[in-house]
Amino acid sequence: MSEAKKKLLSLFRSRSTSEGTSQDSKSRDRDRDHKNSRPSTSGTSRSKRSKKRRSTRSHSETPKSTKDDRRKSISSYDSGSPQPLALTVWPPDGLAPNGNMSQGKAMELIANGVPVFKGIRRPIPHASDEYYSLYATCEGNGRAGNDRATPFHAAYTAWSFRLQGPDPPLHPWETLEQPSLSFCFGTRPGTRTLNHWVGLSGNPSPPIELREPNMRPREAELKTILERLIYLEGGFEEDYEDLMYSNLYKKFLKDPDKFLNPHKAMEKQIADLITVLSRRDWIDFSKPENQVVAKFFASAAYTDHGRYKIFFYQLLLSIELDLRIHSKNHTEAAKEQLLNQLPPCIAWSLALARKWRECMSIEKFETGSDPEQIKFRLKAKKPQVKTLRKFARAMKWPNLARVDEVLKERNPDAIRLEDRSSDTMTYFTGMILPGVTMPWLIMNSLIDCDDDVSANSLAALTHMHPNSGFQYKGTTYWSSTTIVGKVIAPTCQEIAGWVGPVRPAPDMPRMGIARIRQRRPKQFLNISDIKTMMDRSDPLGPPSDTYPVAEYQLLLPDADDVSDNVRIETLSLKKISSNPLNAEAEGRPLIYDACVQFAIEGRSWPLRLSYDVNFISACPCARGPHPLFFDYVYKAVKVSEILTIKDWGKLNNRAGSVGPNGSGSGVGSSAQDEDDSETVLVIEAFGVSDNEVLARAWCSHWGLSAIVADMEKTCMACAVREAYAACVNVSILVEGTTNDNDES
Repeated sequence: MSEAKKKLLSLFRSRSTSEGTSQDSKSRDRDRDHKNSRPSTSGTSRSKRSKKRRSTRSHSETPKSTKDDRRKSISSYDSGSPQPLALTVWPPDGLAPNGNMSQGKAMELIANGVPVFKGIRRPIPHASDEYYSLYATCEGNGRAGNDRATPFHAAYTAWSFRLQGPDPPLHPWETLEQPSLSFCFGTRPGTRTLNHWVGLSGNPSPPIELREPNMRPREAELKTILERLIYLEGGFEEDYEDLMYSNLYKKFLKDPDKFLNPHKAMEKQIADLITVLSRRDWIDFSKPENQVVAKFFASAAYTDHGRYKIFFYQLLLSIELDLRIHSKNHTEAAKEQLLNQLPPCIAWSLALARKWRECMSIEKFETGSDPEQIKFRLKAKKPQVKTLRKFARAMKWPNLARVDEVLKERNPDAIRLEDRSSDTMTYFTGMILPGVTMPWLIMNSLIDCDDDVSANSLAALTHMHPNSGFQYKGTTYWSSTTIVGKVIAPTCQEIAGWVGPVRPAPDMPRMGIARIRQRRPKQFLNISDIKTMMDRSDPLGPPSDTYPVAEYQLLLPDADDVSDNVRIETLSLKKISSNPLNAEAEGRPLIYDACVQFAIEGRSWPLRLSYDVNFISACPCARGPHPLFFDYVYKAVKVSEILTIKDWGKLNNRAGSVGPNGSGSGVGSSAQDEDDSETVLVIEAFGVSDNEVLARAWCSHWGLSAIVADMEKTCMACAVREAYAACVNVSILVEGTTNDNDES
């Protein structure tokens, strides 16, 4: 056991048994059903003014400026004095159980180091008010932050693309892809951030239908286009206005005002380029089916729909536009304003242009009667090969030695790595557009570099079907976007959008692809939830002159009693009846229902992974554990008890808890005798990683997204409050990182 875990258990075991302590062993049942043990609040009206998480708390008695000032002070609170020891009892020495605290004292004892959650709604450019994007930020906990995901590896920054500037984005709305992948992945395998969860409930506008502009580009030879691309590798003529105008308008664009008012000003040239690139003739890289870029430039012999010349012409005009937007004569504010207002199709073309200048250059080209042949210099190939080798090792690829030999390219007669497929050409050139393609390109490149993979057996693995996984030599690998990957991730690794290596699936072919049927979850947020997020998760409760000590409770999960009788038996896949006819005979991937079967105290318990729920990585807190305001209602259970709980939160409109024998029993029935739609179910999943998998599988079975909180980083009270902020009904408590990969 790690030192951190020993300290955590030592802290939990040190709970006091003095009078006034809410964690007394004799009152454990009362504490675990906090809903039925609300403290007395005589003499104060604060409890009457606070409501549950899906309704707005009333603050009519407190001026808005006072509320805003207090929120700011909570998110940036630092006493400036030596930090106090972690609380082990409530109330601490010096406070009477029935006494009151001033706001300063309450902030010191309760809000010191807690994360503060804020929801943000932003309008969509060129769209009506019914369309919007939603975001969430996390501040406080001793530092300021924006719920930014921790990248798995610096080489995987191709996932995300900041519209302006080379530095990593500071806010999730600064990236081209939405929801932003720079703020997507949580710190634990299979989890996402609060910001990503909130972003899924946004209502982005449909693609903007641009009017077909009258302005057309000039007819240009491929040779002329390629020569200009080579010239622009050294920059463009922004200091020579006449030359810049001549090179653009005499060869590629038509100036409608060339006699009366030539478009020599850079702003007019930017407007003309935007107008021309708005035509429907070009390739729309905002569409997922067009985001494997090499399909359009690898070779004229097999370029998709013959759009070889169109690709290079669009690339050239996009580079011309990008260079002018980022001219040294333009201010940062002007660049930001323009980039944020561009239609998606043009913004994605600019991303393509920037990636090309970063990763590619043209060494020479030949034109003639045969298909055009262009020789490229691949600036990014060496680091991409190194990254693929690391990825293969992290995934414990079964044929690693053979793949390593291929990646070394020692055989002069072998096919070059980039020429094996359009996926390898895209990956090894580094021409990876932001968004969802990165995981599929890196995995398909690994497969294409493994000569033991039979032809076409895994060829249908694509980002167009993100709910997929595959089996190879007795090992399965699952996309992070599948519910199987999200649930099984605690037992293995998640890297570059893949979860693996995972135990075999006996129902799948030894080498084949499975697409998982997964329903959309029923939980979502609305604009009101976003606006009231900070109110719903306020650690102090509604603003007041005084804060009664009795309205807060210190939560310490019972880490003494760790369940060790849960084990994963098998990952079961069942073919569904709606599979296309002859799909299996033709080698096409089949659709399956997924189920994880557990062994618990000698009995088998199957849990079907029905819903594509999300697991939200809890934001860390500092100087915890923190007391919890009594209006945050929760129910704590052991992970081994959750199988007796049915339809928590009544999402499926079913009756209350039913035990294994068909009657109400155990913790489940007592937990659901009253309305649990506003109660957070806290699942203590300490111990082996199979316990966390059981909790996640149960959530998927019933369609419940959940907060996942590591007790070494986030206290129980902050996990409950984040569940209220996210409008979810479940918090899963785990303890540190358990790498039980030997069983996978």
